[in-house]
Amino acid sequence: MGKYFGTDGFRGEANVQLTAEKAFKVGRYLGWYYGSMHEDGKAQIVIGKDTRRSSYMLEDALASGLTSSGADALLLHVTTTPSVSYVVRTGGFDCGVMISASHNPFYDNGIKIMRANGQKIEPEIEEKIEAYIDGEIDELPYATREGIGRTVDYQAGRNRYIGYLMTVPTVAYKGKRIGLDCANGSSSSIAKSVFEALGAKVLVINNTPDGTNINRGCGSTHIEALQNFVIDNGLDAGFAYDGDADRCLAVDEKGRIVDGDHILFLCGKYLKEEGLLKDQTVVTTIMSNLGLYKALEANGMRSEQTNVGDKFVAENMMANGYSLGGEQSGHIIFSKYATTGDGILTSLMVMQAVVDQKSTLGTLSSEMKSYPQVLKNIRVADKEEAQRHPAVVEECRKITEELAGDGRILMRASGTEPLVRVMVEARTNDICEKYVDRVIDVIKAEGLAI
Repeated sequence: MGKYFGTDGFRGEANVQLTAEKAFKVGRYLGWYYGSMHEDGKAQIVIGKDTRRSSYMLEDALASGLTSSGADALLLHVTTTPSVSYVVRTGGFDCGVMISASHNPFYDNGIKIMRANGQKIEPEIEEKIEAYIDGEIDELPYATREGIGRTVDYQAGRNRYIGYLMTVPTVAYKGKRIGLDCANGSSSSIAKSVFEALGAKVLVINNTPDGTNINRGCGSTHIEALQNFVIDNGLDAGFAYDGDADRCLAVDEKGRIVDGDHILFLCGKYLKEEGLLKDQTVVTTIMSNLGLYKALEANGMRSEQTNVGDKFVAENMMANGYSLGGEQSGHIIFSKYATTGDGILTSLMVMQAVVDQKSTLGTLSSEMKSYPQVLKNIRVADKEEAQRHPAVVEECRKITEELAGDGRILMRASGTEPLVRVMVEARTNDICEKYVDRVIDVIKAEGLAI
């Protein structure tokens, strides 16, 4: 990870780490970089934003940077991250920018950049943008006269994405009662209309954004509100999105959470039965629950694991042509329809599986049994040393041997803090706690903790 860009773009508190000046420079570099690929120097770059108060400021700064470098900035206005990916990929644009900090509080914000295929931008370009922000690259030329770019209203692009979503399901949802939690974010102006167009009766909560209430006690990070809503209103299913709607968690008819692993299982099984699951393979990250792998295997499917991050899932899927992949957090990718995680698309595909199989969400998801999982963080002086220390490695080996295939242990360094995360999955919480604490005790005993 770079100085500013992490696994999900440039993120930080608005006007603290992520300032309007830095956003302007991001726009300056992108406009110049992509403009240099055109004879007339004119790049076409799409911008979307979520509902945070600071998104408007950052949109203006980015657009100013782009146009001053000669690019045209096409504004989708408030929209979802996957809609930006879709518009860029299908409209022949040079790149897309989404202003959002996803599931973070309203005072944070972020800049996500996507290349022409709708996937996240290459790390090499992020490094050059960082160098430009820090003055390590010579000042870029400003566009002049007719070379100056324009800011263009492009809400039509967002509407085209909405129309596309409506064409994805092959069945109608007539008679189904669906609850949506829009997290007071980007999905507030999109999700309800899509489900209604497909015949569902839709009840919505947290769809009145005011600039400061995005993700506040709602959405996929606070799904208990949707659980109660589904039960109180006797709904067939509920779906909770995050602030920019690139991920989705579900609630079944009994108010039980259906996380990303369960969604991967039930959708994977459905696609397999329809002959649409390439190589009978589902792509996951190393953090997916052991119960998912056992359920996939029991149903004639296999998995491939990547590092944590939907970016790595997407890269694996595109390299191998796989149909389905995602994360426990609800970033799910259906490669036939999108090149990135899409929360609304995910909810549509889940309902397609439910309706087409004449079943319930609870029945389909219950075929996968999650193993209890305990994860603890420990602050260390050196993340690499803590993971590679012989005593720690030996303790992990012993635990793996004792679990004997009926559980697993995983150590992972935090990408942003001096922490090592120790996670164990096993038959019971007590077993998980015991083994996690054993590793942490070794880390402390060896003087690796701080």
